[in-house]
Amino acid sequence: MLADAAHVMPDSLKFDGDKLFFEQALDRAALIVHGRNSHEHQPNSPKRKRLILTRKIKALTVDPEMPNATLWNPDHARFEEACAFADVASGMVAVIGGPVVFDMFMDRYDTFWLSEAPHVRLPGGEGCFVGVPQRTPHEVLASHGMKPGAPYLLDAAHEVTVTPWRRT
Repeated sequence: MLADAAHVMPDSLKFDGDKLFFEQALDRAALIVHGRNSHEHQPNSPKRKRLILTRKIKALTVDPEMPNATLWNPDHARFEEACAFADVASGMVAVIGGPVVFDMFMDRYDTFWLSEAPHVRLPGGEGCFVGVPQRTPHEVLASHGMKPGAPYLLDAAHEVTVTPWRRT
């Protein structure tokens, strides 16, 4: 789960090691892609170029609230067109979710970094991918031709790990 039943990421799912790993990855990204309700709320957030998926617009446009953000409706423009509009021609793209956004890129990922907090339970929560909890996140990633690498321990006290799932 990536959020509780109210579609909010609760404090019980926030760990300093995971946050640091996430922030450092976003600082290296040329572009961040996410849905309208996702945002990382960090000091560097306003500086990052991003594509925000929304069904409320047709044409690509600059977000009036965030000048480094492009509003993108994937029904009306290809990803490559959105990248060009955002003036991003190369570099790492970080897709930070939610589940529908992750699903759109499932067959494009070189690497998907799956964080897991095995002791946190969010009954009725929002699954990290479309099809979760009917399938596990591992089953979803494997069904798209990805295989897990060695996990990294991010928080020993809570056994929080992040595992790179790479295209085979």
